[in-house]
Amino acid sequence: MWAHLPRVLTLVVRGFALTLAVLTAVVVIRTVTFPSYQTSPPECKTTDPDFIPADKERLARFTSAIQFQTVSYERGVGTPQELAKIVQFIQESFPTIHGSPMVRRDVVGNYSLLYRVEGSDASLQPYMLASHLDVVPITEEANWEAPPFSGQLKDGHIYGRGTIDAKHSLMGSLEALEFLLSRGHQPKRTLYLAFGHDEETGGHFGAKVIGDVLTQRGEKIAFILDEGSPVGDGLAPGVSKLLALVSVAEKGFLQLRLVVNEEGGHASMPRSESAIGILSKAISKLEDNPHPNMFGTGPEARMMEYVATEMTLPYRILASNLWLFSPLVAYVYSRKPQTNAFARTTTALTRFNAGVKDNVISPEAVAVIDHRIHPMSSVEEVMEFDRKVINDPRVKLNVINNRPPSPTSPYGKDSPTYMMLQETIQQIYPDALVTPTFMVANTDTRHYLNLSSAIYRFNPYVMTPSDLPRFHGVNERISVQNYERVMNFYYHLIVNMDKPLELKRHGHEDEL
Repeated sequence: MWAHLPRVLTLVVRGFALTLAVLTAVVVIRTVTFPSYQTSPPECKTTDPDFIPADKERLARFTSAIQFQTVSYERGVGTPQELAKIVQFIQESFPTIHGSPMVRRDVVGNYSLLYRVEGSDASLQPYMLASHLDVVPITEEANWEAPPFSGQLKDGHIYGRGTIDAKHSLMGSLEALEFLLSRGHQPKRTLYLAFGHDEETGGHFGAKVIGDVLTQRGEKIAFILDEGSPVGDGLAPGVSKLLALVSVAEKGFLQLRLVVNEEGGHASMPRSESAIGILSKAISKLEDNPHPNMFGTGPEARMMEYVATEMTLPYRILASNLWLFSPLVAYVYSRKPQTNAFARTTTALTRFNAGVKDNVISPEAVAVIDHRIHPMSSVEEVMEFDRKVINDPRVKLNVINNRPPSPTSPYGKDSPTYMMLQETIQQIYPDALVTPTFMVANTDTRHYLNLSSAIYRFNPYVMTPSDLPRFHGVNERISVQNYERVMNFYYHLIVNMDKPLELKRHGHEDEL
């Protein structure tokens, strides 16, 4: 037996070497031949006759919109007087839209706006562009470089709450439509503009009512575009170009109240376990045992593959060969909170309440857990996982609120709606790469899911890592160049949607 050992070892080594050689060859071949998912449509140029400049009048309208303090504080609590003012302002600021016989305007839920722009071809299914009128409250006002509702122009940027969330898309889409109608053009495809007034607190009185109205009308929408992920500059490792992130899904959420009730009493005579101790152990178990890493089961893997050919070599090798390196990428994703959110259902302890007095053993301990559910998971799976991990019947799990993940909208070269959106993005950002992803937060699209199977979430402006804290934070701002791009993006999208949803492009040579 031992006499044959060297030969056996030799065969094992040769087999391993052959396997390694084959794997290496496959990796190299896939890396070299991996397909590109990008397009090269005609670029939108400032010299084009249908270019929309960010001139004084358009910037004045935008800064005026920022000055309305349309804050949503909590569900059902907002700023109705400010909402009424911005609704009136919009009507007065866009006379062509509001004077056109092709346009129907409805005020929905008291303050939300729904426009229907009648297309000339009734055989084409309508589509919808969405945004919202409201903004989040101001934080740390003393640290702002400009008053938060001033709309002040400073160093090439417009400052103010709502500039990137989301009055840029509200005003940008209206400017695009005003420009298009002023050129005497009637869209072929019917278009809806939907502007809710309470998105920041759930959209229950705005977008939900808009969705109900459209459902009652029997509308089926070809595709819906709402606010979402941006054009990233430096947001992804291994990518030097701009990266336009189109969210094709949203995470769900599950908020749980964990309750433990035990006998209380004086601190001088403690029992072996307390309500606080039992609940603390349960929380530790949840934090020490995260939900399974689901990288590769949803759009997060496609996010890498769609830009693989443009990545630096080490990242290109990984992205072109996720069939082999997916576990490694999943591990890397799990190391940082920003990427871990795309790899799994997350668990966040947001509240822990117990105790009434320093020398009294609390009879009750309560904690709140906030889960953000991966698009490929479900509320039921998350609940079952938590129960198994805690494994203590004394810990009661009560659902506060929940919403399942949204369906994943079609994307890629087999989806005409996605490709139309991609080519429009690359008309405005010709050097940008476009890739699918999903939102870790939620938008008004939750109320439109029954209207369309093709719902996308995208903000057509550039954001750098240093810009991210401005979102819902201090010194929210947008550059004049970015706002100009926003207007032209919506204009080209409307023009492109004149055509059947096939893989075609709009060129500037097609005069309106």
